[in-house]
Amino acid sequence: MKEQEIPPGWDYNPAAWSQRIPIVILATIGFFIAAYLSLYQLDILSNVWEPFFGDGSITIFNSKISHVLPIPDAALGAFGYLLDAVTGVIGNTKRWRTMPWIVIVFGLAVGPLGFVSVMLVVFQPVLFDSWCTLCLASAVISIVMIGPAMDEFLASLQYMKRAKDANVSVWRAFWGMKDVREKLT
Repeated sequence: MKEQEIPPGWDYNPAAWSQRIPIVILATIGFFIAAYLSLYQLDILSNVWEPFFGDGSITIFNSKISHVLPIPDAALGAFGYLLDAVTGVIGNTKRWRTMPWIVIVFGLAVGPLGFVSVMLVVFQPVLFDSWCTLCLASAVISIVMIGPAMDEFLASLQYMKRAKDANVSVWRAFWGMKDVREKLT
């Protein structure tokens, strides 16, 4: 039997390439921004491009919050964006049911990164009375990625719930096992 591409109850496929490619492109742009900023935090670059806020970026990147972790926060952002891009391209348009594990990793990578971006943007004026242009750009990218990524995440969680309700192994459903997919078709 042919497996569905569109999840039951949906009128579109959240795993379609038209849904995922924009996220992957945004994640790639975010990766380059964060990698560039991490070069400053690692003292490889002596300055950061800041067209609007004077020394705002320098103030932000030299703050105690930027140095709370043993590695630069921008490097963690770069890793997060890279994880978003890689998990965004893995699998086909049925991955919400054939690879729920990768969709869940994708959703967990995109969602928290967006939340952290919002939190860091709020810190800029509140704690440091400064702004950082590339930080704001990165935050916008993170926020725009959340909606489409959470749609696919939700489709996979619904698939997992259907497996549970059908008394099928949720663990096997999580790994996209064919026998489970056949029972839920």
